[in-house]
Amino acid sequence: MTETTTPLVFDQPIAIVGGGTTDPALLRDLAKRGVPLIGADGGADIIGAAGIIPDAIIGDLDSVSDRAAWEQKTRVIHIPEQITTDFQKTLYSTQAPVTLALGMTGGRLDHTLAALSAVLQVARNRHVLLVDEVDVALAVSGPFSFTATKAERVSIHPLLPITFTHSDGLFYPLNGLTLEPTGLLGTSNAALGGPVQIVPETLTPWLLLLPRERLWDLVAACTAGH
Repeated sequence: MTETTTPLVFDQPIAIVGGGTTDPALLRDLAKRGVPLIGADGGADIIGAAGIIPDAIIGDLDSVSDRAAWEQKTRVIHIPEQITTDFQKTLYSTQAPVTLALGMTGGRLDHTLAALSAVLQVARNRHVLLVDEVDVALAVSGPFSFTATKAERVSIHPLLPITFTHSDGLFYPLNGLTLEPTGLLGTSNAALGGPVQIVPETLTPWLLLLPRERLWDLVAACTAGH
């Protein structure tokens, strides 16, 4: 049965799955870990193709293959408004300490740009990690600390112009630097090995990109109170 009541509240990390390319093995790993999988409209079919029934399906439901069949298996929340994307609908219809977003990047560039816009909008009050085959990208607002291995790639991408007070543990320090999308970027910095701390002057959101193998380390860093 289709529902319209929201939001869904979780006390654990969740994964929102879009219609883009997603690693089925990662979906199965998430399911084994007990991470609820939420299909953003057609993302439900991506979850189903991995042999998993999504915990819920949210969206305008114009992309999911067989709405009636899914309604017999799981919770379906229909949001007909066309002002936001299905990813945005799923974000404002759920609450969770950490949100993984799969199938939101790559493929169509407009979908990737829309996903970046969506995480920018919620970065000040929600931990959202964009996950693809290569990277995990965490939208951060304020200081953030994590641990990295020596020479590990650490990219800091400004979603808006932002000045950093200082950084520790990076080969190229950010001390006093202003990064902006049309100017200086923080692509392909590297860790010295050990603790890394990045401290901006303001709560302006920024993007931290690490190799995908660091996914669960970033989840742990988020749930540790950052």
